Amino acid sequence: MSATFLTPEGKKQLEEKLEFYKTKKRPEISAKIGIAREYGDLSENAEYDAAKEEQAQLESEILEIENKLRNAVIINTSKLATDKVSIGSIVKIYDEEFDEEVEYRIIGSTESDPLNGLISNESPVGRALIGKKVGDEVEVETPAGINKLKILEIRV
Repeated sequence: MSATFLTPEGKKQLEEKLEFYKTKKRPEISAKIGIAREYGDLSENAEYDAAKEEQAQLESEILEIENKLRNAVIINTSKLATDKVSIGSIVKIYDEEFDEEVEYRIIGSTESDPLNGLISNESPVGRALIGKKVGDEVEVETPAGINKLKILEIRV
């Protein structure tokens, strides 16, 4: 599995979610399975099937979170340079298509939230900006077509 880039806050949120799943959700689902077993014939027991499916989904999510945490690379913004865009950078860009300035923070895909200015290093825009410097212009292929962006500022 490849590295999972996380902010310290993102790591904490994943750890809390994992703890909740293991200490609260797991016992809850186990109880559902126990109750469903009491209904009799398991081959025709919809409640049992649903609870087992829920258990399988939860265990899959637990494994996914554990893998992300195991492969986590914590973004340390205090050590970031501002001469080029990297994961953790805050980048102000000029978007030619919309004739506007936009600010994004480049983070890992686990924490991305484009509507709030948090874009993944794996997104088309994130990939295009990584390694670029102030003044560089990039063309990004998005679902809406080719978008031209100019980097105005890089900070942490």
